Amino acid sequence: MPMVIQAGLWGLLSGSALVLGALIGTFVRLPQRVIAAVMAFGAGVLISALSFDLMDEAYRTGGIVSTALGFLAGAAVYTGANIVVTRRGAKHRKRSGHAEDARQAHSSQEGSGLAIALGALLDGIPESIVIGVSLLAGEGVSLVAVAAVFLSNLPEGLSSAAGMRRAGRSRAYIFGIWGGIALASGVAALLGYAVFAETGPATIAFVTAVAAGAILAMLADTMVPEAFETAHEFAGLITVAGFLAAFTLSRVLGG
Repeated sequence: MPMVIQAGLWGLLSGSALVLGALIGTFVRLPQRVIAAVMAFGAGVLISALSFDLMDEAYRTGGIVSTALGFLAGAAVYTGANIVVTRRGAKHRKRSGHAEDARQAHSSQEGSGLAIALGALLDGIPESIVIGVSLLAGEGVSLVAVAAVFLSNLPEGLSSAAGMRRAGRSRAYIFGIWGGIALASGVAALLGYAVFAETGPATIAFVTAVAAGAILAMLADTMVPEAFETAHEFAGLITVAGFLAAFTLSRVLGG
């Protein structure tokens, strides 16, 4: 199978967690602390992945200048785009638990469903591009990156789908939104491989660092605070467990 198709399929797999989360959120009522725990664990996995699989690789590939510029650019672009979708109703798109009246206010905002979807797309594009770029080294996909993206998408699809249901959205609307974003994740991973396959090390390092910066900004803005709101004093421990699991997996797979 061509590598570009493999990249797309790996991106689709990670994006499918949104659909799986939406299925769970639509048909099963999970305790909010369970959702928050998954989010905290996924945050730890992502922190490990961006530290050791992304930033370290970017530095070894293209040096500190390309890596630093990309890292800051990714964080700046994500922050600007996040401000836009936040002001249109997607502030709590990864929310796993908060007061019922706040949930109702959030879910009833005009256009919030579309804003949540755009926010999820904003979160997922840099993650998916990383999956495609990770195949450029010729050593196979970064399983840590795939696992990290999958675990970050699962609670997002779960909690957001539940909120959309409370807002009166149909199941067709919900699964159409998340299915479309899952497909977009596959396309982003495919493009991440195809577009940068012929570029130099400095460019690949820059793009990898851009994704890392965007992911870290996303973690600080959404996943970590929103996991802490429900998991409280256990959020830190669960995040550390996720980090350790991903770090161990990356060292074992890396030999």
